[in-house]
Amino acid sequence: QVQLTESGGGLVQAGGSHTLSCAASGRAFSDDAMGWFRQSPGKEREFLASIGWNGATTYYADSVKGRFTISRDNAKNTVYLLMNNLAPEDTAVYLCTGVLPIGRNSKVAESWNYWGQGTQVTVTV
Repeated sequence: QVQLTESGGGLVQAGGSHTLSCAASGRAFSDDAMGWFRQSPGKEREFLASIGWNGATTYYADSVKGRFTISRDNAKNTVYLLMNNLAPEDTAVYLCTGVLPIGRNSKVAESWNYWGQGTQVTVTV
């Protein structure tokens, strides 16, 4: 059974930094793109970042560019999201996603094949 399991969520003070992890199991994702989205109550899933199979290519949403960094460790089958200078509007459930078929738009949630259950990040002032 393929699973993506996020960890590292919690309470963070505004202006602080935090790192999320996503561990994959059930299959290797070393040949596949991985990504992060987030979702707030009443809103659609928002693309944050994606990373190519070898980590050489990354894409970011304008809302997090320069603040968030996506990375991966294929030996550990794990992808990370480093978040800096967090603000209350970053409060959301953060979801890991994997496997983007060729030709699909990485910024569209429906493009991705696998999803984690999410981890809550709450930024307090």
